[in-house]
Amino acid sequence: MPVPRAAVSATGLSGDAQNDTKHHGGPERAVCLFSLDVIERLRGEGHPIAPGSVGENLTITGIDWSTVAPGGRFEFEGGVVLEVSTYTKPCSTIRDSFAGLEFKRILQDAHPGESRVYTRVITPGPIAPGAWVTYRAPATTP
Repeated sequence: MPVPRAAVSATGLSGDAQNDTKHHGGPERAVCLFSLDVIERLRGEGHPIAPGSVGENLTITGIDWSTVAPGGRFEFEGGVVLEVSTYTKPCSTIRDSFAGLEFKRILQDAHPGESRVYTRVITPGPIAPGAWVTYRAPATTP
């Protein structure tokens, strides 16, 4: 459900809670991000997915999601910085968002560039819908 504003802390977004803390939450999985552009492509394939329906905390638009990788950073208007820690592994709790209950449609190994990502909080602070965001890919080593 969209909220007008949230506070981002080291453990996630204010007002958010996880039922399965073995697989969700904690400092390395504090905030889950997904791409509105990917959601729209999936809807075009006939999946009944919608923003928020697969458990992401923030839905982002205007970023080339195929470039998003662990170590990359999302920098939000207002100063919040989130660093990608890992790709998510979809589970059956989100199956209703997919035609034929094919929830693995957003598994990174099978469909690169179409997975949700978990992030750790580098810089906490407030965040609101419509805030601009930039993405900085991880540095490569020679």
